[in-house]
Amino acid sequence: MIRGMDHLPTTEAAVTALRAIATEYAREIEVTHDIGADRTSRRSAAGVGVATDPDGSLPHEAYAEFGGLPRVSVRLYPEDDALITVEGVECPDIARDDVPAFLRSLFGGLAHVRARRFPPGYRLVVPLPGDRTHTEHVPGVLLTPWLSGRVR
Repeated sequence: MIRGMDHLPTTEAAVTALRAIATEYAREIEVTHDIGADRTSRRSAAGVGVATDPDGSLPHEAYAEFGGLPRVSVRLYPEDDALITVEGVECPDIARDDVPAFLRSLFGGLAHVRARRFPPGYRLVVPLPGDRTHTEHVPGVLLTPWLSGRVR
């Protein structure tokens, strides 16, 4: 998160936090914004020419791609959650407030891949504050050199 900020109330606040993290880890970042119910990905039921939600609000969604390795993209949804993709592995339903901590763990070298012998399998493990972790299954065919280098 932005230092001193413990809550990201809007998509724009989250984008500002992502830009700060990109600067902190010397990474390039490219951000695109989709604003309006007719432009956001989860609003397929919006009528033609309708830009606002039924309550009159204007939904804002953002997509950010970070340069360098690992390849990381973040899609911030208006519903206070995000989809983070790490080297092709999708990590859905990350709370918006956890996105900066997730990225810091990833870029700071705390994230790792746990291997299991039987049945064979891999899991991406990303530590979060408060003794929590986000764990996501990694199909063997998606095991990139970056992911392979973090197998424990």
